[in-house]
Amino acid sequence: MDSNTPLPPRSGKRMSNGGNQKQTYKTSKAVKPKKRVRWGRIIGMLVLAAVLLIGWFVVDLFFKADKAIGVISLPTKNVEVPAEESVKVKPTAVLLLGLDSREKTGTMNTDVIMVAAMNPETKKVTVVTVPRDTKIEQSGYAQHKANSYYANFYHEALKTTDDKEEAKLQALDKMKTMFGRYFGIDIKYASIINFQGFADVVDALGGVEVDVDMDMRYVDNADGTNINLKKGLQELNGEQALDFVRYRKSNDGKNMSSDFDRNRRQGEVLGEIVDRLKSLGGATKLGSVIEAVGGNMRTDIPESEIKQLMFTYFGLTRSDVEFMPLEGKWISPYVHADEQSLADTRQALRAQLSDQ
Repeated sequence: MDSNTPLPPRSGKRMSNGGNQKQTYKTSKAVKPKKRVRWGRIIGMLVLAAVLLIGWFVVDLFFKADKAIGVISLPTKNVEVPAEESVKVKPTAVLLLGLDSREKTGTMNTDVIMVAAMNPETKKVTVVTVPRDTKIEQSGYAQHKANSYYANFYHEALKTTDDKEEAKLQALDKMKTMFGRYFGIDIKYASIINFQGFADVVDALGGVEVDVDMDMRYVDNADGTNINLKKGLQELNGEQALDFVRYRKSNDGKNMSSDFDRNRRQGEVLGEIVDRLKSLGGATKLGSVIEAVGGNMRTDIPESEIKQLMFTYFGLTRSDVEFMPLEGKWISPYVHADEQSLADTRQALRAQLSDQ
């Protein structure tokens, strides 16, 4: 190339051609944010859909909760509670009862008896399980097995009222008073759920995983019982979970199970239920759980306080709940509570109910 030959113009630079000056520029095209805008719209739509879905879920959940609360709360207990007495701020004891109300042979015995002490500040709960055959010896009460008192109180109440809901309320009041005296604490509320409700809750959660401690085989054609569980870690549906906590013995009398074994299993299953409720899958099934409880439970907890309980203890995990069995010795036909165990459970309940 000749040294006098002009070089080609650089991009964006002006070049002179003799006397005629001509400006030549290289203009870059603006990048259109088409894809960015498109993805932005998609993300926005997804966020909106998620918000609407969550909103629908919350509204549906509260609708189901309100409906269930209206069913389970005994009508005469729909009262206002002073703010300083609310379960939201004050430690509270609740009596929890599991009722045998099966159609064929339901006896109204409370084969599950628990006293729960809840502390809203620590978000901790102590649950004492009482063997169903525990002999209750207190002045003013005839000596019976612990599981028979509710039925006695209920039928006694029906002598003065035709209202079955009122009779249930009176029976629960007497149960609170009796077990409150037994443990030396003030039991403020009581809840009772039938066997079917327990099974329905487990089914609503998609089952529970438990370690079955022995082969369990028992058939009773009179009441339709057909327990058939194999030893080992496994997933149980509602009916199987109920069989697991109720199992007493095999038909051949070999694999025996005591009241204390059943109480331990109750705690195991309840702990698993708490864990399932806290899982993501459990949270999405909460509405079904609420519906399952609604038709099978009664309580004297006021409606406003049921909601406060749900909000206050919603974050509860299995590690926040301490299960303490009341120990004792079986001397037919009763379980005689061990004095030291009774003292320990009393102290544990009182400690949880302490405001300090």
